[in-house]
Amino acid sequence: MTKKRKNHDHEEHIDESWLIPYADLLTLLLALFIVLFASSSVDATKFKQISDSFETIFSGGKGVMNYPSDTIPENTSGSSNEHDNRGNGEQNQKELQAVQAKVENYIQQNNLKDILQTKLTDEGLLITITNDVLFDSGSAVIRKDEQSIAIQISKLIVTNPPLSVIISGHTDNVPIKNELFQDNWDLSVTRAVNFMKIMLENKNLKPQSFSAKGFGEYQPIASNATESGRAKNRRVEILVLPAGKTDQSK
Repeated sequence: MTKKRKNHDHEEHIDESWLIPYADLLTLLLALFIVLFASSSVDATKFKQISDSFETIFSGGKGVMNYPSDTIPENTSGSSNEHDNRGNGEQNQKELQAVQAKVENYIQQNNLKDILQTKLTDEGLLITITNDVLFDSGSAVIRKDEQSIAIQISKLIVTNPPLSVIISGHTDNVPIKNELFQDNWDLSVTRAVNFMKIMLENKNLKPQSFSAKGFGEYQPIASNATESGRAKNRRVEILVLPAGKTDQSK
C-alpha cells in the first residue's frame, strides 16, 4: 500500500517587528497626556516624581522632562495668587484713600478739624466725630443743627459698588441710668443707630451694607480722669471697610 505523502506546507510568519516601535509610540502618547494633565496644576513634588518615572521608562537617555539643572519648577500658582491679592489690596487702599480725600476736603472747607478726624487703619477708613458735637449730655438724639454732618458724610462715602460701613458709639465712664438708658451700653448703641438712620436717608447708600454697634465706655482713646479725656471718649466712629470685606459680627 502506498503511503500517502503528507505535505508539510511551509507556514509564512508575518513580520511583527513593527509592533515594538508602535508600542513605544503608544507609551510616548500616554506619557504626553500624563504630562499635560499634571501640568494643569503644577506641584513640585509630583512633577519630580513623574520626571523620574519617565526617565526610568525610557532608560538609556535623558528623561523626557529632564532639566539642565537640579532646580525643580516652582509652584507658580501661589505666587500668582499672592500677586492678585496684593493687587486687590492696593486697589482697595486707593479706593479708601479717595474717600478719605473727600472727607478731608470737607473738613478743611468747613473748619471741622477739631471735631472730625480721619485715619486709615488695618481695618479700613476710620472717621471719628466728637460726641459732644452731636448730642446733649445723656441724650441719643442728634441736634438738628448738627445733623448736616451725618448727611454730608453719607454723601462722601458713596461708592460703586457700595462698601460696608460700621457705625459705633462710645461713651466716657461716667455712669448713667434714667428712664431711657440703663447704662452706657444702651446710650452708646442708641447713638450709633440714630446716627446711622440719618445717614441712610441718602438713597444712594445700601442699608444692607450698614451695621451699628455700641461699645459703652470700654474702648476709650483717652484717660477718663480728665474732662478733656472724657470728651474724646464720647464719640461716634464710622468705619468704612475695604471692598469685599464685611462686618463679621453680623
